[in-house]
Amino acid sequence: MSLKSRIQEDIKHAMRARDRERISVLRMVSAAIKQVEVDTREDLDDAGVNAVLDKMAKQRRESLEQYEKAGRDDLAAQERYELEVLAEYLPEPLDEAELAQLVDEAIGSTGASGMQDMGAVMGFLKPRVQGRADMKALSGVVRARLNA
Repeated sequence: MSLKSRIQEDIKHAMRARDRERISVLRMVSAAIKQVEVDTREDLDDAGVNAVLDKMAKQRRESLEQYEKAGRDDLAAQERYELEVLAEYLPEPLDEAELAQLVDEAIGSTGASGMQDMGAVMGFLKPRVQGRADMKALSGVVRARLNA
């Protein structure tokens, strides 16, 4: 079953269970997917849906951080819940060792020797870690490796 179909099925299950919060989040996800499909005029595959989910999760993490700084626990709780629901559909995140191994592989494959090659390394890594690692954190790891 495709990721998009799974989300649609979960919307139906949430409706039957009368879980209003979950319905709201899943409909938001479905709307975001449909918006991208309309904008690009093509059906998204699982990789495309993962990219949309990853973007939404990143937005939630940033909002959560801002709400916590502002002391808005009510809004932070909502963002945390939305992030939990999104996490159910995202692939398992990479751990530090796997990430380090992928960075080493990328540096070796691209022949990177310094910071001028960072774009090539990130370009190599992005499709392999999409939705499984925070690109900002990954960028920091790559930058540290290239500077060493």
